[in-house]
Amino acid sequence: MRKAGSAPIAALVAMILIWGYSWVVIKIALRHAHPFDFAALRVAIGCAILVAIVKFRGRSLRLPTYRMAIFLGVIQVALFVALSHFALLYAGPGKTSVLVFTMPFWMIIFAHFLIGEHMRGAQWLAVGVALAGLVLIVAPWDLTSVTGSLLAVAAGAVWAITAVLSKKWPVAAQDPLLFTAWQLFFGFLALAALAFIHPHGPIRWNFEFVWTLLFSAVMVTAIGWWLWTYVLATTPAGVAGLNALGIPVVAVVGSAIQLGERPPPLELVGMLAIGAALGLLAWLGIRRQAQLASATPFD
Repeated sequence: MRKAGSAPIAALVAMILIWGYSWVVIKIALRHAHPFDFAALRVAIGCAILVAIVKFRGRSLRLPTYRMAIFLGVIQVALFVALSHFALLYAGPGKTSVLVFTMPFWMIIFAHFLIGEHMRGAQWLAVGVALAGLVLIVAPWDLTSVTGSLLAVAAGAVWAITAVLSKKWPVAAQDPLLFTAWQLFFGFLALAALAFIHPHGPIRWNFEFVWTLLFSAVMVTAIGWWLWTYVLATTPAGVAGLNALGIPVVAVVGSAIQLGERPPPLELVGMLAIGAALGLLAWLGIRRQAQLASATPFD
């Protein structure tokens, strides 16, 4: 009987912890810099670190093709990072992370239209529960909370469509570390252009900004995006979907402890509804993978 390697699961757990706490760190960093400046800096440093690692390993920096690296760099890195950072200007890390991680529901919808993966039975229930939770968090009756919520939801939708297209045009044959470096490079070019053309105030350099920038660049950008590329390429979709359940939990807990964020009752109910729906989707994905494995003859 075959046993799945432990490396993809370890990568998934590490990514959950790093990306979960990152929402708190970025919220702190944006006290001192505009989202475009901070995003461009963290992506540039992360890219430089990965390029240095690739060269240290004696590998070539050339990719067989650059199409997906450009696409994912501009959309999955630059657009996603810009939207999520702006969302944090208007809302707390817990709320923003939960809305961004409605990603699996958008992924189901995009997969239906782009790669022919149709929703089944209980997936409809999960989507319905999630949409109800989404309404409670976005609170369209309270216009002061809509902007940040919509930005976060848009970030989740952007992440979802790039994840689906990554499945349609897989990059598994390429070195995940090298591919991530190029992806970050093209993302940096897009973010740097946005920072250059958009008027805003200067960065306030201080110790708090420096440590949040270094954490975001090294842990979140370089290591985090590499882990995501690796997990997406080596882990079944149902198991990979677990990240959507774990990351907002870490973000909500971290925000409550470090920043004192306390969601109002309706918003908390909405978060719990989305969490329940994410849990249902993860369970369905794992059960389906187990069924497929049991139906496949052993070598």
